[in-house]
Amino acid sequence: MNIQLTDRIKQNARSFSKGQRLIARYIEEHYDKVAFMTASKLGAVVGVSESTVVRFATEIGYSGYPALQQAMQEMIRNRLTSVQRLEITSTNTPLERLLDASLEQDIDIIRRTKETVSHEAFYSAADALVQAKRVYIIGAGSSLALATFLAHYMSLVFDAVQLINATSEAQILQQIVHIGPGDALIGISFPRYSKKAAKALRYASDRGASVIAITDSTLSPLASCAQQVLLAKSDMVSFVDSLVGPLALINALIVTVAIKKKDEVAKTLCDLENIWDEYGVYEKVENKSDDL
Repeated sequence: MNIQLTDRIKQNARSFSKGQRLIARYIEEHYDKVAFMTASKLGAVVGVSESTVVRFATEIGYSGYPALQQAMQEMIRNRLTSVQRLEITSTNTPLERLLDASLEQDIDIIRRTKETVSHEAFYSAADALVQAKRVYIIGAGSSLALATFLAHYMSLVFDAVQLINATSEAQILQQIVHIGPGDALIGISFPRYSKKAAKALRYASDRGASVIAITDSTLSPLASCAQQVLLAKSDMVSFVDSLVGPLALINALIVTVAIKKKDEVAKTLCDLENIWDEYGVYEKVENKSDDL
């Protein structure tokens, strides 16, 4: 179990009420389950009131039960298998509540991402990208979707953008063999963290490139290799990783870099519009209003 959480419980154990001692014991024995229980459900399982559970969280130094729950979730995310994630969701969330629960969680993820990300690191990363000769982007697993999205729009901003095919370590290194000072590498990874992405960032850093990590924690293996670490929350929705937090952050990064290179980007977009019109790339939909 999380060392900090364990220490908090031990430090406050003497002042616990009988009900709080029951909660503490249950958390120590079943923290993987508690991480996804509501305060009311934990209280029902232990045999205490919901208010007792909330008081327990504040008693050990958290702002409330959600903060305690979040600490446990972040601790175990990298340890759970996909099957365990699915089982936890089916146990703790009624089927008829899944839509609302998923959307509410995503809203909370974006809010916490806004509170977590460093403005200094964000704008420093944008500056590093603007100055880069070449931009490399890597993301493995579900993060590949984010990397592909980012590469698509960055290719409208920069002349040289390469989305790294993260199939094997040898192939990754072959694709970034020429990386060096003046280049930038953006690595994206969330639990369970990609070893290949971490090694690519370490290689790029050793070669003198600007390295930007988009991940969820300073404890992420990507963070130690990066000059700028952009933190975005990415919680579990069953066996699916919710990526609305990092996607929102990536959107902001694309817009910021594009604005910093406004004149160049505007010319590129103008040229593209002409090409799209000339070759009929997109269907044009005209607004038609019914005659009254």
